Amino acid sequence: MWRWHELLPVEDLSYVSSLGEGDTPLLPFRNLGTHYGASKIFTKDESINPTASFKARGLSAAVSKAQEVGLKQLVIPTAGNAGGALAAYAARARMKSTAVMPVDTPQAIINETRLYGAEVILVDGLISDCAYVVDEMASSGEWFSVSTFREPYRLEGKKIMGYELAEEFHWQLPDHIIYPTGGGTGLVGMWKAFQELQTLGWLEDSNLPKMISVQSDGCAPVVKAFHSGSDRCEFWQDANTIAGGIRVPLSLADRLILEILRDSRGTAVAVGDDEMLEAQVELGKQEGIYASPEGAATLAALIKLLANGFIQPEESVVLFITASGVKYI
Repeated sequence: MWRWHELLPVEDLSYVSSLGEGDTPLLPFRNLGTHYGASKIFTKDESINPTASFKARGLSAAVSKAQEVGLKQLVIPTAGNAGGALAAYAARARMKSTAVMPVDTPQAIINETRLYGAEVILVDGLISDCAYVVDEMASSGEWFSVSTFREPYRLEGKKIMGYELAEEFHWQLPDHIIYPTGGGTGLVGMWKAFQELQTLGWLEDSNLPKMISVQSDGCAPVVKAFHSGSDRCEFWQDANTIAGGIRVPLSLADRLILEILRDSRGTAVAVGDDEMLEAQVELGKQEGIYASPEGAATLAALIKLLANGFIQPEESVVLFITASGVKYI
């Protein structure tokens, strides 16, 4: 079977290791890298996962464990993609699932979730409002909640992104990782993976990436807390952004996210919706990638960080494209 990296010219292969079955591709930005004068810019494209987003990683693990212990009905509050992923894996496991999502979730995602057989409950509010509905359902004992950081296995599924990065970089991690941050499971999971790899002695050196959280300026609790020096986030009032996946007013893992950003000597960046849309077009025209708004936010953040000198042109940077833009049409 061909691999994505086989489409790249030979000179690019020194940066990309052979990908195993099930890995998502690590692709160098050949055109955008040249445009911005940075030669080691890569994307980790999670849009080729089942259900076209990184949410498949965590929910595959959570549903598998839930089936193993005999659970029958699962429920989740979601901005969209996690609901679709839960529904798909629950269907495969012959389990019932319910996704509680905001009424303004993209119609394509609502349709996808229903197609997999899940019940969809639409709430006039944000994911935080959906969480109240889920908590009430779970309190009855009939449904088990697989909400972010309410069970451990979604985190274990997401951390595999960190293992893949280590392998793809030949056990030397990149200098920077830019990650769109809503609930923060992926960021926390990857950092856990890096700690485990250090303990196992698998890394060629002890340098860990600077972790960079990107959020929308219409919902930026992590950015605000990081730059104010706080160790906890405040609930973001009137959250508003086109990037539903990062429209999370408050993460249960806020303390962990902020600790990781500081321990890694990373940072947090807010970008506007217009910047995301411009980056989305640029990714399409320059690299042939149709990214979700959340994924495009990482390019918008990179542009800012190159401009202010936080990232140097010779440093290696991985941007996470967390979902396909097709789901947001």
